[in-house]
Amino acid sequence: MYENQASNNHESALEIKTIKYAIKEANRCLNCKKPACKAACPIENDIPDFINALAYGDIGEARTIIGRKSNLPAVCGRVCAHEVQCEGACVLNKTGKGIKIGALEQTIADFAFEMELPHDKLLQKTRGNVAVIGSGPAGLTVAGDLAKSGFAVTVFEALDEPGGVLLYGIPSFRLSKRIVRREITNIEALGVRFRTNCVIGKDTTVDQMFYDGFDAIFIGTGTAISKELPLPGYELEGILQSSYLLRMRYLYSSHKIKREEVMIQEGDRVLVVGAGNVGMDAARTAKRLGAESVMVVHRGGEESITALPSEHEAALKEGVAFHGGSEPLEYIGENGKLTGLKIKTINGEKMLHANKLLLAIGSRPANRIVSTTHGIEVDNDGYVIIKERPYGMTTRKGVFAGGDVVHRPATVVLAMSEAKKVAAGIVEYVDAVKLLEM
Repeated sequence: MYENQASNNHESALEIKTIKYAIKEANRCLNCKKPACKAACPIENDIPDFINALAYGDIGEARTIIGRKSNLPAVCGRVCAHEVQCEGACVLNKTGKGIKIGALEQTIADFAFEMELPHDKLLQKTRGNVAVIGSGPAGLTVAGDLAKSGFAVTVFEALDEPGGVLLYGIPSFRLSKRIVRREITNIEALGVRFRTNCVIGKDTTVDQMFYDGFDAIFIGTGTAISKELPLPGYELEGILQSSYLLRMRYLYSSHKIKREEVMIQEGDRVLVVGAGNVGMDAARTAKRLGAESVMVVHRGGEESITALPSEHEAALKEGVAFHGGSEPLEYIGENGKLTGLKIKTINGEKMLHANKLLLAIGSRPANRIVSTTHGIEVDNDGYVIIKERPYGMTTRKGVFAGGDVVHRPATVVLAMSEAKKVAAGIVEYVDAVKLLEM
């Protein structure tokens, strides 16, 4: 039926070609007895199993297998660090022809959605009632896992649309917002409810949530506060946070703000301080917004660039320059506006000219929830302290935390990996409490 439909239009024919290619690619898998790809996956996805199902054309079974470990397959298939995780561990890399695992996962997720393949039968939501604060990768993972286990779940999001960093942080050229919204629709189909425009610590509190009947609460708010670099001249106009640029670019593309409200304009000369993935995203976004020049400034040599090699390569291809071995010393300006950055190099001091500078040197958690809740302890840097048993519970009984707000900024799949462990901890805790109440 799908092939008959495909013959009617060019777009569907391309999809069929992709499916055929995916099945051919899947049939190259050696189905190793000790799959290194699975061991290298932070969530231990059953990679050989779903590839084997795809090899026989059973995409429904492949989607079911992926769903045992991942609630965000279309996202993971696109933005996971495949090159240093599953694909990097494939034994066929020795021949230079490793399996394209990410592309296969993406294809399975896309086909299942487009063909409206039915989900497995859902459990009744009678096991417990859990609140999830934050709708980024960690929050969505916990919500999906608990819903599949028979819990009623409500996700609270401060912004007007769920998705967190997937929506507001990762630019569209790396992750389509349509894909993010589609994944959230799939999680809603599991019975998860979303409550947006709700700031915990302002509109409601953790204490109120317990009073409202939640058995447990998960904090997955990530690291919302960008770190600053308060050098002399920091008050100059033109010094911005990369994360803020990425968010404003998304809001503009969603027709929620005007173009002039996006800080980078055509003809700008831009410096980006920091060479992680956020720095690459900001640099490439600035180029796409029409900046005349974009240069990433970082302290070490090329080996110190913490962004994925593929992201670094993509930035180079788009015309982004790099200046390594650079220690920022002072922001330089005239009439209150930035004109450049003074740096220290191995050969002495140097001036880099720019009228916009984007900081991408990391982030830290906000303290609104902790400061309005009794009993949640954090470390000296503001990261939430958790226990090993039940895994993920904070120093406040019944309150759990996971993802970047605990383990510091990491990749999407690493946040998901920790979130899955916390979800299991929540199940253990709520089940135990219910048993004691009998």
